[in-house]
Amino acid sequence: MQDKLLTTNEVAERLGVSAIRVRQLIKAGRLPSQQFGRDHVVREEDLALVADRKPGRPAKPVESINEQPAKPVPARKKSGGKKQGK
Repeated sequence: MQDKLLTTNEVAERLGVSAIRVRQLIKAGRLPSQQFGRDHVVREEDLALVADRKPGRPAKPVESINEQPAKPVPARKKSGGKKQGK
């Protein structure tokens, strides 16, 4: 029996994500693929490997957000309005 191969666009449609996201999953090693020329194809049965993934972008760790305190923004000098000619 031969495995059914899906294009990145077909995988994206089945997973409800963009084709770019599918390529990111492939590049990260979370979704196995075979490359034919410049195109990747995925075995249909491999979709189960990413079907239970969490949606959205992972949250940043709290430590990295609060590592450095924000620098104060210097106050701008107020101008006196329009310049008067001589």
